[in-house]
Amino acid sequence: MKQPFMGLTAKDVRERKRVGLVNKSVEAPSRTVGEIVRSNLLTYFNFVFLILAVVLALVHSWKDLTFLPIIVANIVIGIVQELRAKQVLDNLKVLNAPVARVVRDYKLETLKVDEIVLDDIIVLRGGDQIPADAVVISGEVAANEALLTGEADEIMKHEGDELLSGSFIVYGECYAKITKVGEDSYAAQLTLKAKAIKTGEQSEIIRSLNSFVKVAGLMIIPIGIIMFAEQFFFQSAPVQTSVQAMAAAVIGMIPEGLFLLASVTLVLSAMRLARQKVMLHDMKSIETLARVDTLCVDKTGTITSDKMNVVETKWLADEKWRMALVETVAALSADTETMAAMKREYKRNRGDMRGDEYKNIVKIQGFSSRYKYSGVQFKGSSFVIGAPELVLRDEYSKVRAQVSKYTRQGARVLVFARYYGKLDGEALTARAEALALVVLENEIRETAPATFKYFEDQGVDIKVISGDDIETVAEIARKVGIKNADKCVDMSKLTSQREFQKAVLENTVFGRVTPAQKRTIVKILKDAGHTVAMTGDGVNDVLALKDADCSVAMASGAQAAVQASQMVLLDSDFSRMPSVVAEGRRVVNNLENSGSLFLVKNLFSVAMSLLAICFAITYPMIPSQVSLVTLWTIGVPSFFLAQIPNEKLIKGKFIRNVLFAAAPVALANLILIGATVVFGNICELSQEVIATLCTMVWAAVGLTNLARLTKAEDYKNMKASDWWKLAIFIVSVVGMIVCLLGFKWWFSIESDLGLHAWIIFGGMAVATYPLLMICREITRWVVNSFLGKYVNRWVTRREKNAKKVQAKLSRNKKRGRRIKRS
Repeated sequence: MKQPFMGLTAKDVRERKRVGLVNKSVEAPSRTVGEIVRSNLLTYFNFVFLILAVVLALVHSWKDLTFLPIIVANIVIGIVQELRAKQVLDNLKVLNAPVARVVRDYKLETLKVDEIVLDDIIVLRGGDQIPADAVVISGEVAANEALLTGEADEIMKHEGDELLSGSFIVYGECYAKITKVGEDSYAAQLTLKAKAIKTGEQSEIIRSLNSFVKVAGLMIIPIGIIMFAEQFFFQSAPVQTSVQAMAAAVIGMIPEGLFLLASVTLVLSAMRLARQKVMLHDMKSIETLARVDTLCVDKTGTITSDKMNVVETKWLADEKWRMALVETVAALSADTETMAAMKREYKRNRGDMRGDEYKNIVKIQGFSSRYKYSGVQFKGSSFVIGAPELVLRDEYSKVRAQVSKYTRQGARVLVFARYYGKLDGEALTARAEALALVVLENEIRETAPATFKYFEDQGVDIKVISGDDIETVAEIARKVGIKNADKCVDMSKLTSQREFQKAVLENTVFGRVTPAQKRTIVKILKDAGHTVAMTGDGVNDVLALKDADCSVAMASGAQAAVQASQMVLLDSDFSRMPSVVAEGRRVVNNLENSGSLFLVKNLFSVAMSLLAICFAITYPMIPSQVSLVTLWTIGVPSFFLAQIPNEKLIKGKFIRNVLFAAAPVALANLILIGATVVFGNICELSQEVIATLCTMVWAAVGLTNLARLTKAEDYKNMKASDWWKLAIFIVSVVGMIVCLLGFKWWFSIESDLGLHAWIIFGGMAVATYPLLMICREITRWVVNSFLGKYVNRWVTRREKNAKKVQAKLSRNKKRGRRIKRS
């Protein structure tokens, strides 16, 4: 179809591409290969490991360099997995990149937004996100700039008005000419400013691990220096022994694989979701969705399919008005599924004669989700289509019974009315005469009942939020089995903020909700302490999607909703949600288990180092022995444990759970190894034999703790994941035994221990399990009696500080917009 504007020619486009006037994003879709390699290779702890390797090599302690292969393997695994993920996710993003309608050589083409060039003419309709700064050259649209400014008002844009990239079209249709592209556009400038300050809100796991890694990083250098000085200068130990003690202590304090494990696990999780046709815009959404306790869903596109059909037209006046309905629908843009359904239903028949009164259109009013109507003002009369109670107002009582007849069956009902006033985009105030009721339906998804049953079983509250009539929404909610669907409220009838807040917290189904109210509902739920997820597919969902803790959009929905969300269901299948939640729980639960394994080593090593310094004793093990225990009680099992399905409900905060799980094991390890050193000295055992005993005792404690983490919930009904856990435990035990017996020289294991040494080890091994139980009870008592409230305060304070940083970033963005306006 030939367009009213010529647009750029192929020669014009080539010329602009040659000089770089292309709408390239200022943010790469993912990290480059060089950035991935550097982030895995050039780290603070790798630098510390390099220094330790050099120092150990200088004192010819070659056997103690056994930690190097583990470090190299960590680096290689991290790089390879991230590169694999980059390939999968980049391909997914290319296939699902945002597109725009562009006029070139009088033809309308669909191009990716990064192929737009300066001076291109684009066509914008309801639901589109504006890809680059532009100016309206024909038509008019209502734009929402809330994603840029935070101000939710719809702004009418007429010929000559500026359109800012990043904002989105609510309704209407226009042609616009691109005025700025790439980093010169408004949204790109905001992005660059945000980068200059600080970008990216991190997940709780990564934020917690960063805090822990910073503390460990600050401790290892001074403790290492003091440890060497105490051994060499005060105990007059040889240089090699002093370096070995210092290196063993430092290696034990470094969480070398913890951060890598978390990063790789999140990357692998994103890859698994990509194979399920789920695209992530934000990696932290995996974890956030797993912690969600309240899920807000829209009716259309989530509970029901997004395809609507007109099932009945109930005429309230003479059918002579049919031509008025046909012409009104023909004039309106199909920027909503409702209007698309009406366009399919109400078409001109061959014999229809178009009346003169419908030839001259004065104004077209696209659908306003705020006022719930759309309309057309012809030269002689005006007609509107919208929510019966909002269009008819005082006269709604005349049709209430007929409307309720359909809404109680779950149908959507619109009124077609003649309006005795002028259309100005605001709430209707003049009289409206009802001419017909338009009844529409869309099918309930077959998988919806099972999906909501899953969330009910998982303790997740459902909130159904819709712009439809409350009776329609409530009936649909009841049909799919949503708990407390009878607790419903019409949000258009609430007048005070207190009423609104109470209604949100006490009800399940909400009807006649405006976009601003959807946003407010999400905010009230978050302020009440809930972790809120929001699903949606329309323009009216965008603001709520942006403010939710986790936002999920349907790919078949409005482009603005897809771009505003953190997660996109590419096949628009809501039944994917349980598997997405399960993936998030796998990540969080398994990282808690794996993280506790790492922290046992770190907490023990710090405490043992401080005891060695305070009591002027030699650190009981050497680096190769620490590496041996770390490999089979932490490294190997933690990596595989992190990949096993685990759908347990998540309770508490990550760092608190990990610390409280690791502390009793570290305490038991400290007591047993301390006792081994004491008894070894009493029995006058050599330092080499004591070091071997300490290695064996640590292995016993580590494997006992691993047995607790890998035990099945029901051994009579073992699941696949339980068999995998058992296999991980057996491999770790066998690996430890093989290294102790077959690689004695490499790990400095003494083979001739003697009777006294075996008696000491036997006593420590027997005491391991009961001591772990005692330490667990002691830790629980200490936490509940003294430390719990202080740890809670610390965690809460950290979360508040993180939120303040994000709020500051948001204010800076808004301030930049206001300065530009002024």
